[in-house]
Amino acid sequence: MTPAVLLADDEPLVRAGLRALLEQQGLRVVGEAADGAEVLPEVRRSRPDVVLMDVRMPGTDGIEATRQVLAALDDPPKILVVTTFDNDDYVHEALLAGASGFLLKRARKEEIAHAVRTVATGDSLLFPEAIRRLVTARPPGGRYARAAKTLTRREAEVLRLIAGGLSNQDIAAALVISLETVKTHVGNIFAKLGAGNRSQAVVIAYESGVVRPGHLAGR
Repeated sequence: MTPAVLLADDEPLVRAGLRALLEQQGLRVVGEAADGAEVLPEVRRSRPDVVLMDVRMPGTDGIEATRQVLAALDDPPKILVVTTFDNDDYVHEALLAGASGFLLKRARKEEIAHAVRTVATGDSLLFPEAIRRLVTARPPGGRYARAAKTLTRREAEVLRLIAGGLSNQDIAAALVISLETVKTHVGNIFAKLGAGNRSQAVVIAYESGVVRPGHLAGR
């Protein structure tokens, strides 16, 4: 099924460019929002699978709009924040708020289409190296340490593989366990960390010290 996309950006020319790009790549654009305050009503109206969210908007910014959408809906769309700089503090906060990933505005059209399709399925981490660079520029903090300590040894192992960019199927093959067992571990990890998706879980894992650079995918 082709993912339906909502565009949230205060620049009309940016929205028009993204619409043309996505439609050229075979994706459906079902709505637009010119401000973060418009996002939740437009999501309710158009029911997109993915929101391309400009992280910096006047009024309600992309971080607050992300929080609103995820808090208000039982089955919210995936949110992909769009930014100019990959080390942007706004992006870090957006991922912690529950965004599924981020894109640079200078990304190629194929990268944007790939990102939309990836976050729509929710089974893979988008651009794991970019998230690693973003998060590891900050020292580990203590606000998630208690939650991280509740992970079992196997759950921590699965989380490290997620941070390395492995899909559920890849993890099952690497650990020689069933796909259903992997899904159970992933669900338990999300519940224990209070995470809604893979990106949020990985950011929390880095911040708590469960995952460290050089520690990924068995390195």
